[in-house]
Amino acid sequence: MLAIDIMTPGVIIATPDTPIAEVIRLMLSHHVSAIPIVERDTLAGIVSEGDLIRRAELGTESGPSYWHVLTRSAAHLAAEYVHTHGRTAKAVMTAPVITVADSAPLAEIADLLDTKHIKSVPVLREGKLLGIVSRADLLRALAARIARPGAVDDRRIREAVLAELSAQPWGGRPTEGNVIVQDGVVHLWGYVDSASARQARVVVAESTAGVRRVEDHMEIWTPPDPLDRPNWPTPLVP
Repeated sequence: MLAIDIMTPGVIIATPDTPIAEVIRLMLSHHVSAIPIVERDTLAGIVSEGDLIRRAELGTESGPSYWHVLTRSAAHLAAEYVHTHGRTAKAVMTAPVITVADSAPLAEIADLLDTKHIKSVPVLREGKLLGIVSRADLLRALAARIARPGAVDDRRIREAVLAELSAQPWGGRPTEGNVIVQDGVVHLWGYVDSASARQARVVVAESTAGVRRVEDHMEIWTPPDPLDRPNWPTPLVP
């Protein structure tokens, strides 16, 4: 899936000259956490909730402490004053804006939201604003994918589970006898050495496309000495 597949189109926008009070009203009335600022069809900046929490009206602006003044240039302090006292969108907006192309994959968007600590990102095509992708849009896409995983037959389910277990460092060497699938129900058998390993195997099965239910028949068994590991009992099979 790409940005264009999950983005919210018809984005509510403002101009650089829009008063802060109007920007706040737009956020609250449309239940959004950010408003793109557009000038002559070009994205100039964005005003988010984070840009408005440090305001003189609330008494939440950074105080002029000795160290604050000492470690910042006069130009930086002046810019901070404009940001906390400005009356228009241009005064408080964040620019330049972190954006993605409409063809950006969801993994790229998730990385941006996570590493940049932002809640949404505008979507552009040839410099034009098409929409915006928020964390909520990603959650909706996830919910849709979970609700409609697609039909997969039992053989393909078992192959997928075994392949995923084999790919994990904690997966050991699973055999087909430890994974039985019937009518979309995965039965997990065998011995594991910890509760977390047991849970991880269940999660692998649960997250495999087409699985209706997982039946856990596994047992936790820890050998008395690591050297005895090759002498574990034969895995349980149905």
